[in-house]
Amino acid sequence: MTLQALVTAQRRRQRGSLRLASLAGVSAVCAGGALLGLSGWFITGAAVAGATGAVAAFNYLLPSAAIRALAIVRTVARYGERLEGHRAALASLAAIRPAIFTGLVRQAPERALELSTGEAVSRMVGDVDAIETLFIRRSGLWSAAAAAGAGVGLTALAGWPCAAVFAALFAVRVLGALTLAHLAAADGRALQQNEGRLKDRLAATLSASAELAAYDLVEWAVDRATAAGDALGQTRRKQHRAEGRQAAFAAAISGAATVAVLALAAHAPLPLAALAALAAGACLDGASGLTQALLDRAAMREAAGRIDGVLRPEPASTHRPLHAAALAFGAPRGGWIELQPGERLVLLGASGCGKTTLLERMLKLRSEPGWPIRIGGETPGALADAEVRALFAYAPQDAPLLSGTIRENLTLAAAEASEADLWTALRDAALEDRVRRAPMGLDTWVGDAGERLSGGERRRLSLARALLRPAPWLLLDEPTEGLDAETEQTVIERLALRLQRTGQGLILISHRPAPRRLCGRFLDLGGAPVIYRAA
Repeated sequence: MTLQALVTAQRRRQRGSLRLASLAGVSAVCAGGALLGLSGWFITGAAVAGATGAVAAFNYLLPSAAIRALAIVRTVARYGERLEGHRAALASLAAIRPAIFTGLVRQAPERALELSTGEAVSRMVGDVDAIETLFIRRSGLWSAAAAAGAGVGLTALAGWPCAAVFAALFAVRVLGALTLAHLAAADGRALQQNEGRLKDRLAATLSASAELAAYDLVEWAVDRATAAGDALGQTRRKQHRAEGRQAAFAAAISGAATVAVLALAAHAPLPLAALAALAAGACLDGASGLTQALLDRAAMREAAGRIDGVLRPEPASTHRPLHAAALAFGAPRGGWIELQPGERLVLLGASGCGKTTLLERMLKLRSEPGWPIRIGGETPGALADAEVRALFAYAPQDAPLLSGTIRENLTLAAAEASEADLWTALRDAALEDRVRRAPMGLDTWVGDAGERLSGGERRRLSLARALLRPAPWLLLDEPTEGLDAETEQTVIERLALRLQRTGQGLILISHRPAPRRLCGRFLDLGGAPVIYRAA
């Protein structure tokens, strides 16, 4: 799915609010032009009546009432335009953001590794905010069209030459806005890029703050972040200058229209000449929404391109679900090592020989060829991602955690898990006592990426999360690394009981001898070379 498809779908869904916003925008522009024109006619007419002694014959009640009514209509319509436009935008973004987040988390591994945390945040926040203009500024085109029509109609009261010059100057205003927006397009694109670069720098700096302090590199990191901030500031200044040029051009055209219409209306009654001149300036201002939309277009297009980069269509599945598939691994001397559900295998080999990569390939987190694997008789690449990942519960070596509570980190693996299930998983990971001693229990805050927990506690929380997932195979990468011998033994004993109770299969990576006793079979990835044979 592309961003354009998402936006189109949301425009259909928010059609009612967008129509109301456009109608309100048209009403506000027409009421504004009529209000200023009528005010000019009224003031001029009253002055002429006073100068000629015809005050008694001058009807000031109806124009006064009309002016008050137009003022109310303009105010209410402008509020309605903002209200409905933002209602449509916010409701649409509430649907678009989850789709973009889904695209981010489903990135291919090689793409995901390129996309830093700051860049991902930038696309989820800054770029999506730029897309908001597609909805908020949508009424600008209709408002500009209404302003053109109202301006022609009101200036025509003083003569068709006045209407013709207004129409010509309105066209100049729109074409000039297009030209100025085109000249500022590069700055609009650079604005989105520099915002992403700054957020990327800040995220990287904050995540490595301890290391930067330890190596006395804080000043260097601050200088890098400041340079990115300065670049963004310069781009913003250029953008503001572009907005200033648009405003100056608009003011010049409005002034020229007022003077030109007034000159051409010299033979019309003075009140009508004042009406036409002031209406011309007011209606030209009605193109401001369209002008701003044109100015925002470059940033919006850049944001759309960046968002499209993370949206990927989901491949259609052609396989039946694999409820409890058998696994097979290439044997060092040919043939296959086959595992039936419930069996256990430990992967051996020196660091760097590809043990973790093998687990990631089983989960389809990596796509490059490597040690041969079959899942249910198929290579992982022949199966849909969701079907494969439903087979496995995974506790990786680096144990990533959410910046949330213990409960939130656990329920990532099983959103419907009961409280009893959570405590059981914590007990089997030898973490139950630690959590029960915490003042908030399961709702204890673990800090940014689990920084309020020790390394061993983070590892055991990751293990508990994997134990919660109802999958036929358990993949554990160094589950006891960093634990003292007593805690390690407790974890192993409880894990053995759990595997016996649940019948889960186990694929284990461990450089420590104690956990290996859980498995009855082994595969040495550091042995003789294996020729990859696709199914």
